[in-house]
Amino acid sequence: MDAVRQSFQQLQNELRRDWCGIEAGGLASDYDILVVPSLSLDAHELQKISGVLFYEERLLFSLIRLRDPRTRVIYVTSEPLPPLVIDYYLQLLPGIPFSHARDRLLLLSTCDSSLKPLTQKILERPRLLERIRRALRPGSSFMTCFNSSPLERELSVALRVPLFAADPDLLEWGTKAGSRSLFAECGLPHPAGSPLMDSVEDLAAAAAELWQDQPQAQRFVIKLNQGFSGEGNALLDLRPIAQQSPDRVGLTAASQAIAQQFPVMRFQAAHETWQNFQGRITDLGAIAELFIEGEVKRSPSVQGCIHPSGQVEILSTHDQILGGPDGQIYLGCRFPADPAYRLQLQKWGEQIGEALAQRGALERFGVDFVAVNQGGDHWELQAIEINLRKGGTTHPFMTLKYLTNGYYDPQSGQFCSELGQPKYYVATDNLQSPRYRGLLPQDLMDIIAANQLHFDSSTKTGTVFHLMGCLSQYGKLGLTSIGNSPEQAQALYDEVVSVLDRETDPATSPAGSALPVSWAV
Repeated sequence: MDAVRQSFQQLQNELRRDWCGIEAGGLASDYDILVVPSLSLDAHELQKISGVLFYEERLLFSLIRLRDPRTRVIYVTSEPLPPLVIDYYLQLLPGIPFSHARDRLLLLSTCDSSLKPLTQKILERPRLLERIRRALRPGSSFMTCFNSSPLERELSVALRVPLFAADPDLLEWGTKAGSRSLFAECGLPHPAGSPLMDSVEDLAAAAAELWQDQPQAQRFVIKLNQGFSGEGNALLDLRPIAQQSPDRVGLTAASQAIAQQFPVMRFQAAHETWQNFQGRITDLGAIAELFIEGEVKRSPSVQGCIHPSGQVEILSTHDQILGGPDGQIYLGCRFPADPAYRLQLQKWGEQIGEALAQRGALERFGVDFVAVNQGGDHWELQAIEINLRKGGTTHPFMTLKYLTNGYYDPQSGQFCSELGQPKYYVATDNLQSPRYRGLLPQDLMDIIAANQLHFDSSTKTGTVFHLMGCLSQYGKLGLTSIGNSPEQAQALYDEVVSVLDRETDPATSPAGSALPVSWAV
C-alpha cells in the first residue's frame, strides 16, 4: 500500500473512532466542515451538462448546517460566489442571527473557471492549501464532497482532515458493471446485461450473445461504465435488424449487424455523436443491457448513508423525473416515492448499503430502479445502477431536513416536521428556458420578493432556489418546492414556473421598471 493510501485509511479510521453523530447535525455539533463541491468525474462526460461549473452550488445546502451555533463551514469554489446568493442561504437559517452565521462561514475560491476538477485546482495552489489547513481545527474537522476520487483522497491527506466519503478504491461498485455485480450478489432483480467491454467489436459480440439469451428483446441500452445522470447512455434498436437475430443468422453475423447499427443509436446526451461515443467505449468501457419495455413506467430511487460507525441509514425514496430522447436523463424528482413500492425500495436499499458497508464504504449512496406497472398498485421493480456519491436527490432532501429539523419515518417512508406534519417536495436542477438568460441573482431575488415565492419558515413550506449562478449565461435554475401535500408541492413548483415565464415574457416583462432609476445597476 502506498503512503497516500495508508495515510488516508488512518484518517478514515480516526473518523470512525471519533464519530458521534456529526451528520445528524445536533446542537452539540462542534466541528469544522470543509465543503469541496468538486465534480471529480470524467471531463468529457461533464461537458455534456449545461452550466456544469455552477453545479458546485448544489452543495450550498451545507450552509444550513450553520444553524448549529458552534459549527463552522469552509466552502471552496472555482469562482467566487455572488454575495447575494450566500445571503439568501444564511437568511434561511431558523433562529440564528445572520451575522452570527456569517462569522462562522469562510468562503474561498481558486479563481479558476477551467473545466479541471475543483479539487485539482486546490491541490495546484499551495498557498490556498495552507490557508485551508490553518482554518481547520485539528481533530475537530471533516471534509465532504460531491464525489470521491483519488484527487479527494490526496487532498484529505494533504490537509490531514478525514474525508466523509467512500475510499476511491471502492468506486468500481458505483459503475454500471460494478452495480450489476452487487445486484447479483444481493439477489436484487435487475435487467439482463453483458460483461464490461472496452472495444466496439467486443461490445457488439457481447450484445449479440445477450440477444441470443434474450430473443424477445426489442432494444438494448448501451451504457458507458462511468456515465452519470443518463448522459452516457445510448438506445440500440434491434427491431430494424430483427431478421439478423442470432437465432436466424448466428452470433457472428448478428454481431456484425449490431456493429452496423451502433452509429445510428439514439444518444441520450444532446450533441453526442457516434464518433465521440465509440472513443469513450475504449476509454471507459461499456455494457449492453436489456431495455425494460412497458406502457406505464417510472424511475424510483432510494438514498442512504453509511455512517462511520457502520450503520446504514435509509434517508429517502424518490420518483425521479426523467427527460431526454427516451426518458433516461435525470431532470428532477418528487419526494417521497409512491407508497406502492417505497418500502420495498427501502428494503433493497438497506441490502445494498450493508454490502457496501462490508466493503468499507462511507457516506452517501443511491440506487436507481425502473418500475413497470402490472395493473393497479402492482409494480415490478428492476435495479438499474448504484451511485456511490451524492446525486440529484441529495440536495433537495438535505435542504428539507435542515430547514424543517424533521425526521424520516422508515415505517411509512414519509418525512415529518418536528410537529409531525408530513412533508413533500418537487425538485429540479433543470428548469431552463432561453428567456431566462440574462437574469442576474438580483433579478431573481426581485422576482421572488415581488411574487412571494420564498420559503416560509413559519409554515415550513415554499420554494428554495439553487444554481442561481447558472441563470445569466445558461437560463438554467434549480429549485425545491416544499409543501404539506403532494398537490401543494406541485402547485408551488408550477407557480414558480408560471411567474418566471411571465416575468421574462418580452410582451409583459417589466424589465426592471419596479426599481427606482437611482438604484439601477
